[in-house]
Amino acid sequence: MADITAFSYGQGEASYQGMPSGVPLLKAKGQASAAVMAIPIRHSFPENVVASERTFFVTSSTWGRQRLLQSNRSAGLFIVVLYEYREQNKYQLHEFVVMPDHFHVLLTVGGQTTVERAVQFIKGGFAFRAGKELGMRAPVWQKGFSEVRIHDRESFTSRRNYIRNNPVADSLAQELEQYPYSSAYDKLNWTRRRSG
Repeated sequence: MADITAFSYGQGEASYQGMPSGVPLLKAKGQASAAVMAIPIRHSFPENVVASERTFFVTSSTWGRQRLLQSNRSAGLFIVVLYEYREQNKYQLHEFVVMPDHFHVLLTVGGQTTVERAVQFIKGGFAFRAGKELGMRAPVWQKGFSEVRIHDRESFTSRRNYIRNNPVADSLAQELEQYPYSSAYDKLNWTRRRSG
Protein backbone atom coordinates (compact mmCIF):
# COMPACT_ATOMS: atom_id res chain seq x y z
CA MET A 1 0.00 0.00 0.00
CA ALA A 2 1.34 3.38 -0.97
CA ASP A 3 2.09 5.99 1.65
CA ILE A 4 -0.58 8.73 1.62
CA THR A 5 2.14 11.34 1.26
CA ALA A 6 3.04 9.77 -2.06
CA PHE A 7 -0.27 10.97 -3.56
CA SER A 8 -1.09 14.39 -4.93
CA TYR A 9 -4.24 15.96 -6.29
CA GLY A 10 -4.31 16.96 -9.91
CA GLN A 11 -6.86 17.78 -12.59
CA GLY A 12 -8.03 14.94 -14.80
CA GLU A 13 -9.58 14.82 -18.21
CA ALA A 14 -11.49 11.56 -17.83
CA SER A 15 -14.85 11.20 -16.19
CA TYR A 16 -15.73 8.42 -13.78
CA GLN A 17 -19.35 7.31 -13.41
CA GLY A 18 -20.85 10.66 -14.13
CA MET A 19 -18.12 12.82 -12.60
CA PRO A 20 -17.35 15.63 -15.02
CA SER A 21 -13.88 16.02 -16.38
CA GLY A 22 -11.82 18.36 -14.30
CA VAL A 23 -12.73 16.50 -11.09
CA PRO A 24 -9.67 16.17 -8.87
CA LEU A 25 -7.83 12.93 -9.42
CA LEU A 26 -5.60 11.15 -6.96
CA LYS A 27 -2.16 10.54 -8.47
CA ALA A 28 0.58 8.37 -7.09
CA LYS A 29 3.93 9.78 -8.03
CA GLY A 30 4.94 8.12 -11.27
CA GLN A 31 1.61 6.22 -11.59
CA ALA A 32 -1.66 6.64 -13.48
CA SER A 33 -4.40 8.78 -11.95
CA ALA A 34 -7.43 7.37 -10.16
CA ALA A 35 -10.65 9.24 -9.45
CA VAL A 36 -11.15 10.31 -5.84
CA MET A 37 -14.09 8.51 -4.24
CA ALA A 38 -16.90 10.96 -3.59
CA ILE A 39 -20.18 10.72 -1.76
CA PRO A 40 -22.87 10.37 -4.41
CA ILE A 41 -25.51 13.05 -4.68
CA ARG A 42 -29.02 11.64 -4.32
CA HIS A 43 -30.64 14.21 -6.64
CA SER A 44 -33.75 14.12 -4.47
CA PHE A 45 -34.94 17.65 -5.11
CA PRO A 46 -38.48 17.64 -6.55
CA GLU A 47 -37.29 19.43 -9.71
CA ASN A 48 -34.93 16.47 -10.37
CA VAL A 49 -37.70 13.87 -10.09
CA VAL A 50 -38.66 12.59 -13.52
CA ALA A 51 -41.34 10.04 -12.60
CA SER A 52 -44.74 11.14 -11.38
CA GLU A 53 -45.25 8.34 -8.84
CA ARG A 54 -42.60 6.14 -7.27
CA THR A 55 -43.05 3.29 -4.82
CA PHE A 56 -40.51 2.46 -2.11
CA PHE A 57 -39.89 -0.08 0.61
CA VAL A 58 -38.54 1.97 3.54
CA THR A 59 -36.94 0.85 6.80
CA SER A 60 -35.78 2.96 9.72
CA SER A 61 -34.65 2.10 13.25
CA THR A 62 -34.96 3.74 16.62
CA TRP A 63 -31.94 5.39 18.23
CA GLY A 64 -29.54 2.66 19.34
CA ARG A 65 -32.17 0.06 18.39
CA GLN A 66 -33.94 0.78 21.68
CA ARG A 67 -37.36 -0.83 21.93
CA LEU A 68 -39.16 2.52 21.92
CA LEU A 69 -42.09 1.26 19.85
CA GLN A 70 -43.03 -1.78 21.93
CA SER A 71 -45.86 -0.26 23.98
CA ASN A 72 -49.45 0.16 22.83
CA ARG A 73 -49.16 3.92 23.31
CA SER A 74 -46.01 4.44 21.25
CA ALA A 75 -46.80 1.95 18.47
CA GLY A 76 -50.38 3.24 18.35
CA LEU A 77 -49.18 6.84 18.08
CA PHE A 78 -46.81 5.87 15.27
CA ILE A 79 -49.75 4.35 13.34
CA VAL A 80 -51.84 7.48 13.95
CA VAL A 81 -49.00 9.59 12.50
CA LEU A 82 -48.76 7.28 9.44
CA TYR A 83 -52.49 7.60 8.81
CA GLU A 84 -52.64 11.36 9.38
CA TYR A 85 -49.97 12.07 6.75
CA ARG A 86 -51.65 9.59 4.40
CA GLU A 87 -54.94 11.47 4.85
CA GLN A 88 -53.09 14.71 4.02
CA ASN A 89 -52.02 13.04 0.72
CA LYS A 90 -48.32 13.21 1.57
CA TYR A 91 -48.03 9.62 0.29
CA GLN A 92 -50.04 6.50 -0.47
CA LEU A 93 -49.59 3.90 2.24
CA HIS A 94 -49.76 0.30 0.97
CA GLU A 95 -48.36 -1.72 3.88
CA PHE A 96 -46.61 -1.13 7.19
CA VAL A 97 -45.37 -2.88 10.28
CA VAL A 98 -44.21 -1.25 13.51
CA MET A 99 -41.68 -3.46 15.26
CA PRO A 100 -40.34 -2.71 18.77
CA ASP A 101 -37.17 -1.05 17.44
CA HIS A 102 -37.83 -0.30 13.76
CA PHE A 103 -40.50 0.06 11.12
CA HIS A 104 -41.07 -0.94 7.52
CA VAL A 105 -43.43 0.84 5.14
CA LEU A 106 -44.35 0.30 1.53
CA LEU A 107 -45.44 3.66 0.16
CA THR A 108 -45.83 5.63 -3.03
CA VAL A 109 -44.89 9.29 -3.36
CA GLY A 110 -46.08 11.65 -6.08
CA GLY A 111 -44.07 13.87 -8.39
CA GLN A 112 -43.98 16.79 -5.94
CA THR A 113 -42.71 14.74 -2.99
CA THR A 114 -39.47 12.86 -2.47
CA VAL A 115 -39.12 9.67 -0.46
CA GLU A 116 -36.83 11.63 1.87
CA ARG A 117 -39.61 14.14 2.53
CA ALA A 118 -42.18 11.38 3.15
CA VAL A 119 -39.87 9.72 5.69
CA GLN A 120 -39.23 13.11 7.29
CA PHE A 121 -42.99 13.49 7.79
CA ILE A 122 -43.22 10.04 9.39
CA LYS A 123 -40.13 10.15 11.62
CA GLY A 124 -40.31 13.85 12.46
CA GLY A 125 -44.05 13.77 13.00
CA PHE A 126 -43.78 10.83 15.37
CA ALA A 127 -40.78 12.25 17.27
CA PHE A 128 -42.58 15.56 17.79
CA ARG A 129 -45.83 13.95 18.93
CA ALA A 130 -44.06 11.33 21.09
CA GLY A 131 -42.15 14.08 22.87
CA LYS A 132 -45.29 16.09 23.45
CA GLU A 133 -47.74 13.28 24.25
CA LEU A 134 -45.55 10.50 25.68
CA GLY A 135 -42.65 12.45 27.17
CA MET A 136 -40.18 10.71 24.87
CA ARG A 137 -36.89 12.58 24.63
CA ALA A 138 -34.70 13.01 21.57
CA PRO A 139 -33.11 11.34 19.83
CA VAL A 140 -35.86 8.91 18.87
CA TRP A 141 -34.53 7.74 15.49
CA GLN A 142 -31.20 6.71 14.07
CA LYS A 143 -30.08 9.10 11.36
CA GLY A 144 -31.12 8.17 7.86
CA PHE A 145 -33.14 5.27 6.56
CA SER A 146 -32.89 2.66 3.85
CA GLU A 147 -35.12 2.52 0.82
CA VAL A 148 -35.54 0.18 -2.10
CA ARG A 149 -37.28 1.44 -5.21
CA ILE A 150 -40.08 -0.88 -6.32
CA HIS A 151 -40.17 -1.28 -10.10
CA ASP A 152 -42.54 -4.17 -10.70
CA ARG A 153 -45.36 -6.27 -9.26
CA GLU A 154 -43.02 -9.10 -8.23
CA SER A 155 -40.88 -6.76 -6.13
CA PHE A 156 -43.99 -5.14 -4.64
CA THR A 157 -45.43 -8.52 -3.66
CA SER A 158 -42.13 -9.70 -2.22
CA ARG A 159 -41.73 -6.59 -0.01
CA ARG A 160 -45.40 -6.67 1.02
CA ASN A 161 -45.02 -10.28 2.14
CA TYR A 162 -41.82 -9.43 4.01
CA ILE A 163 -43.63 -6.64 5.89
CA ARG A 164 -46.60 -8.84 6.71
CA ASN A 165 -44.45 -11.73 7.94
CA ASN A 166 -41.91 -9.71 9.91
CA PRO A 167 -43.70 -10.08 13.30
CA VAL A 168 -44.04 -13.83 12.79
CA ALA A 169 -40.38 -14.17 11.81
CA ASP A 170 -39.39 -12.27 14.99
CA SER A 171 -41.73 -14.44 17.13
CA LEU A 172 -43.96 -11.52 18.08
CA ALA A 173 -47.04 -13.32 16.76
CA GLN A 174 -47.89 -16.81 15.55
CA GLU A 175 -49.93 -15.54 12.61
CA LEU A 176 -49.55 -12.26 10.77
CA GLU A 177 -53.13 -11.16 11.48
CA GLN A 178 -52.47 -11.38 15.25
CA TYR A 179 -49.86 -8.61 15.39
CA PRO A 180 -51.76 -5.39 16.15
CA TYR A 181 -49.17 -2.91 14.81
CA SER A 182 -49.36 -3.83 11.14
CA SER A 183 -51.44 -3.15 8.08
CA ALA A 184 -52.27 -6.87 7.84
CA TYR A 185 -53.98 -6.72 11.25
CA ASP A 186 -55.65 -3.41 10.46
CA LYS A 187 -57.00 -4.62 7.10
CA LEU A 188 -58.38 -7.81 8.65
CA ASN A 189 -60.15 -5.92 11.44
CA TRP A 190 -61.46 -3.25 9.05
CA THR A 191 -63.00 -6.01 6.91
CA ARG A 192 -64.59 -7.56 10.04
CA ARG A 193 -65.98 -4.17 11.19
CA ARG A 194 -67.52 -3.47 7.78
CA SER A 195 -69.11 -6.94 7.43
CA GLY A 196 -70.24 -7.19 11.09
